[in-house]
Amino acid sequence: MRLVVRLFIFGAVVAAIVAGWGYREARRMPVVRHATVELREWPRDAAPMRVVVIGDIHIGSATMDVGQLARIVSRVNALRPDLVLIAGDFIAGHDPGLSERRAPALVTPLRGLVAPLGRVAVMGNHDHWTGAAPVRAALDGAGIDVLDNAARRYGPLTVVGIDDRHTRNDRIGPAMAAARRLGGPRLVLSHGPDIVPDMPADAPLVVASHTHCGQIVIPFYGPPVVPSNHGRRYLCGIIREAGRATIVTAGLGTSVLPVRIGAPPDLWLLTLTGVSRARS
Repeated sequence: MRLVVRLFIFGAVVAAIVAGWGYREARRMPVVRHATVELREWPRDAAPMRVVVIGDIHIGSATMDVGQLARIVSRVNALRPDLVLIAGDFIAGHDPGLSERRAPALVTPLRGLVAPLGRVAVMGNHDHWTGAAPVRAALDGAGIDVLDNAARRYGPLTVVGIDDRHTRNDRIGPAMAAARRLGGPRLVLSHGPDIVPDMPADAPLVVASHTHCGQIVIPFYGPPVVPSNHGRRYLCGIIREAGRATIVTAGLGTSVLPVRIGAPPDLWLLTLTGVSRARS
């Protein structure tokens, strides 16, 4: 009996240590990951563009409050991006109406984002579940463009914003038609990567979040749960397939459990440029 009690206490202590460490990891400043992406339609006279990609803010969770978000914004600004892209899931939670209480907290920190060419966002599944209208209002108040299955030009780049597939709000056809009318090199921004297999060939770069890179990754096994219909195919990082690059960020906040283990928060600094003449 004493052995059982001792094992129980030992297990409880280990669990508490792991939970505390996981919470600390979830609250750390995001890792900055770098990638250079060459786009064939990049104008020869256009300078390379610095693009920061963030996602999964989940304001209102135990790991994301106004102060934390403001510190992350300062980290983004220190990278001096030309353009900032935000891949949805601004709100933590699932309940309808929750965004009315939580979305206003986004305005002040996100208004501080500095990017001369613009700040652009799409909606995520949690935003739709909790109420997308208050989220859009908060982003409008912060001066952030929301692309709902639409496209807009930012300098030489055409950003195609495709709404969330998980909640069946994505409309690839109209969004890509709008992008073709604008011309120029294209970058697709969507909350989750599950749209990628359905994207046409003239969408050479897709950026997304949603997976949290697993959020909890068990050594030698991987994440027990991946919120994707394609399993681990688009779990994290850069995936190159058939001439297309898909970049999936781990995001900034947490969902369900306020911990991250083996999948720290991150953001991406992309350098977009043309294909070198030696390779073209």
